[in-house]
Amino acid sequence: MKSSKIFLLVFCALTGCAAPANRAALPTPPLGEPGNIAGMDASRIRIAFGTPQFVRKDGATEMWRYDNGACRAFFFFYPNGNSLAVRHVETLPHGATQAADSNCLAGLLARAKGVS
Repeated sequence: MKSSKIFLLVFCALTGCAAPANRAALPTPPLGEPGNIAGMDASRIRIAFGTPQFVRKDGATEMWRYDNGACRAFFFFYPNGNSLAVRHVETLPHGATQAADSNCLAGLLARAKGVS
């Protein structure tokens, strides 16, 4: 009987039997994040960039993808009060020290505004 209690305590310690947290911690954005976009809410992104070509919902988070001929931009949204806010932006391609290429984002903004 005593060994089964010890086994249960060790099992709980190893598997993390503690109560689950209410919210998962937000991931830390990588270096090179464009400072003018992080924190923007979803409605402002839609106004600036238009309708995304692809949206993926994963629980309370969303990823929006915007495409143009030269690149793709991915906006990662997390809950922020009653709305979603950008937590991370990444483009493909991007530089070695930046998550998002500013020329790609500028091209997507221009396309959304109808500027060639």
